Amino acid sequence: MLILKLAFRNITHAGLRSWLNVFVLSFAFVMIVMTEGLYDGMLQQVKDAIIDSEIGGGQFFQKNYDPYDPFSIENSHSKIPENLQNEIKNGNAAAVLIVSAAIFPKGHVQSALLKGIDPMQKIVKMPTWLLKDSDTASIPGLIGSRMAESMGLQAGDYLSIRWKNINGTFDAADVRIVEVMNTDVQSIDRDQIWVPLNSLQKMYRAPDEATIITLKKNISFYPSGGPDWAFKNHDYLLKDLNNTVQQKKTTASFMFILLLGMALLAVFDTQVLAIFRRRKEMGTLMALGMTRWNVIMLFTLEGCLLGILALIAGAAYGIPLLAYFARTGLNVPQVAGQAGISIGAVLYPKYGLQLYVITSLILFVSVVVVSFLPTRRITKLKPTDALRGKIA
Repeated sequence: MLILKLAFRNITHAGLRSWLNVFVLSFAFVMIVMTEGLYDGMLQQVKDAIIDSEIGGGQFFQKNYDPYDPFSIENSHSKIPENLQNEIKNGNAAAVLIVSAAIFPKGHVQSALLKGIDPMQKIVKMPTWLLKDSDTASIPGLIGSRMAESMGLQAGDYLSIRWKNINGTFDAADVRIVEVMNTDVQSIDRDQIWVPLNSLQKMYRAPDEATIITLKKNISFYPSGGPDWAFKNHDYLLKDLNNTVQQKKTTASFMFILLLGMALLAVFDTQVLAIFRRRKEMGTLMALGMTRWNVIMLFTLEGCLLGILALIAGAAYGIPLLAYFARTGLNVPQVAGQAGISIGAVLYPKYGLQLYVITSLILFVSVVVVSFLPTRRITKLKPTDALRGKIA
């Protein structure tokens, strides 16, 4: 208890030097928690958007379908198995047929994907009901805002498309854009046109066939897909997203190390300077009966108190600040969407208790180690030399 009182008194008597160390450490603590919370929030927000708008509770892929191989699309269609047909009729799944096509916007030609989906489906959050159009003279089409911007299209425009059916015959038709949907998920937006499933099956000469079967979110029972269909769970479907966020976290960790290193360097310098300036004090304490290890404990404890005060200070101004950002969110620049991250205009950070605890432990242990290292020289200190102002 005596050592604790001495350590606390020395911290408070050091004045501005101590409080500067506390501020630098607390700033590093708050910045690390804030940045980690941004990444956690981004990951969760993008996951929720993709699950709601595209993958639901998981997807069945036709056995030839490879989303990374555009040449696989031509052979990626099969009859929907009876058990999956029943799930679709019961509202637990939705079928999607994907067909490669060429489109001719503004007199140019460009490749795109035609995706057929049931207009009345309730599995994914897309305004597919708009595809239930009474105008039979043209095919109703739904596109995303990125697609519309890149092609210069808007609702009401007509777009000529050309495709090759399963018999190898080319055909063409006009698609009328019924709506431009705003979505954060780029994988249902760029270079693709959504049309009614029945229309696309007729155009492709592939009745009752599909490429993907999407299950309802939080479905309790996973039906069998048979030999032509392979089930893909969230681990597979979100693998790219998890890898992207993990890479960004790894890059950000270098900034954490730099920030924390600067804060710990300030503590280290303070300890070295304190040991140099307080030689006579150490000699006096040892002459009064304090052992070398008690003196080492005193200086290390002073560093620990700096870490504790930094955590308290960081919590004092950091928690209200982080809570404000978690409630109001942060505006995301448009370049984030161009970087391939499906995120909305506002990012809401996510801060959990585990993040606070782990960051606090890392900061505290680092401060203890850095505070202890300079005190090793005290083990060789002689009280008589210390009283004369010498140190080994």
